[in-house]
Parts: sequence; C-alpha cells; structure tokens
Amino acid sequence: MFNIVMVHPEIPHNTGAAGRLALATGATLHLVKPLGFSIDEKAVRRSGLDYWKDVDLKVWESWDEFEQALPEDARMFLLTTKATKAHWDMEYRKGDYLLFGRETKGLGDELISKYPENALRIPMVEGGTRSLNLATAVSIVLYEACRQVNEF
Repeated sequence: MFNIVMVHPEIPHNTGAAGRLALATGATLHLVKPLGFSIDEKAVRRSGLDYWKDVDLKVWESWDEFEQALPEDARMFLLTTKATKAHWDMEYRKGDYLLFGRETKGLGDELISKYPENALRIPMVEGGTRSLNLATAVSIVLYEACRQVNEF
C-alpha cells in the first residue's frame, strides 16, 4: 500500500496516531531518527492503543540510511507548507512514500530543495493557521491517496 515517513518526529502522540492510521489503511510507518521520544513510551502506545504491536513499523537510524534503502523506482512526496502544489493535484500510486517533517520545523530546506518537484502542500485559508497537527496532516494526505487508488 502506501508508506508514511515521519522524519525526526518530536511528539509521541502524533506518532502513535500515525501508527494507527497506518494500520487502518495497510500502510507502512517509517520513523527516521533522531526521534524526540522513545517508541517504547506509554504515550506512543496509548495513542496507538493496543494496535501498536501490529503496526508495520520500520525505524531508520538516519535520513541517509532510509534514502539508500529506497527501491530504485520509489516515488516520494514531501509535505510542506513551503510548496505551491496541492496534495490532491498529485496522482498517487500504491507504494508511494509520503514524507512529513518534525512538528516544530517541518522538513528541512535541504531536503525540499533536493526534491522540489515532489513538494506538496495541504491547502488552507490564508491567515487561518500556519500549519496543521502532524497526525491530522498524515490522515488528510494518506486518505486522499487511498481514495485515488480506490483502496477501500
């Protein structure tokens, strides 16, 4: 199915919620270290409830390790408030990687500039808020991708 990639997440509740979303959609959850918490913390397990043990989880020691392990034909989409293309304007395919940055800083500029054609944003009303909760953003994009490939 799809791959949710959380690059340096900081808040355990968001990661737990993303794990639950992964399980609900058949996605794989990738966590790229450093993490702002231990995945053994109660907060992560509480957010994922008793499902955490069933999540298809891959933990990577670094961005380089993750990037080197990607299949040659992997398609990555970087979610950022700095992009101009809306997430619903992308044609998703099963197996795509949906990348999300840390809660306080998002994805780094160096990563976005490396893959500028793959940068997407979730449209929001101008002046309303500068960003969405990370788990909320994951759910919006993941379910749009699932809708497009008629997964459910």
